[in-house]
Amino acid sequence: MTRRRPPQLPLPTRDGVGPSCVGLPHGPWPTIAEFLIERFPAITREAWLERIAANDVIDEHHVPVTAQRRYQSPLRVYYYRSLDNEVHIPFEEQVVFQDDQLLVVDKPPFVPVTPTGKYLQESLLVRLKRKLKIDDLVPLHRIDRSTSGLVLFSVRQETRGAYQAMFPERRIDKHYEAVVPWQEGVSSVPATYRSRLVDDDHFMRVREAPGEPNSETHIELLASRDGHAVLKLSPVTGRKHQLRVHCLALGMPIVNDPIYPVLLPENTDDFDKPLQLLAKSVAFTDPVTGEPRRFSSPRNLSLAPR
Repeated sequence: MTRRRPPQLPLPTRDGVGPSCVGLPHGPWPTIAEFLIERFPAITREAWLERIAANDVIDEHHVPVTAQRRYQSPLRVYYYRSLDNEVHIPFEEQVVFQDDQLLVVDKPPFVPVTPTGKYLQESLLVRLKRKLKIDDLVPLHRIDRSTSGLVLFSVRQETRGAYQAMFPERRIDKHYEAVVPWQEGVSSVPATYRSRLVDDDHFMRVREAPGEPNSETHIELLASRDGHAVLKLSPVTGRKHQLRVHCLALGMPIVNDPIYPVLLPENTDDFDKPLQLLAKSVAFTDPVTGEPRRFSSPRNLSLAPR
């Protein structure tokens, strides 16, 4: 049975950025342009009219939207997202492995995996699409913007589902390393730590709560010196901020963590003090080829963190 390819989008990928899409709901707007201006107030009226005049706003039937075009619901409209004055992140990613199915990349700290908020061109996905010219690239999982290390991407839509299934089915071994405070003769870590994680009052954070554990991490001490230690962290579950909260609960918050124990203000990134958490290695049986796969980050954490 031949699998049908998804329909071609009305706008191509440009500078590594695919088109965004908005559905037109029922409403009183006289034109599509007036809806877009009201729906996205962060974009000025002048900017929308410039995009429309440049044929950068197209409907699902590949018909350009004009400034006077009557509002029509339901209809999907495609456009390019752009950001003014996007901050450059002065760290580069490194391709660890690439074949026809899979791309493995070592992500630097501060770089988000996908476009979010104030990051578009500086996201890892857009950087890779732009550099490698692979428009169909899709991340198979995420790591936090602050975290560095390995991220896996699917290159082909036809085999994407097989790779994506490895993560919820826990058929992939992931190991992290973290630098934490350490007191010789006093500090210790359990072989396994479990707790229940729930959303905190602030959307950026999670916290531990009484009840049945829903998170589990295996922990191993790798080295210690001069008041710090490197821990090997192997998450069994994949809860938001699991490793960071588990280390905090053990009395050893990860060095340079901008969220735990204290949530720092937005827009206060210190590029000289990256979070000392590294997605160090992944291992799995390739669901397409059946071959064993193991990849390691070329990056190493220092016991004398900045």
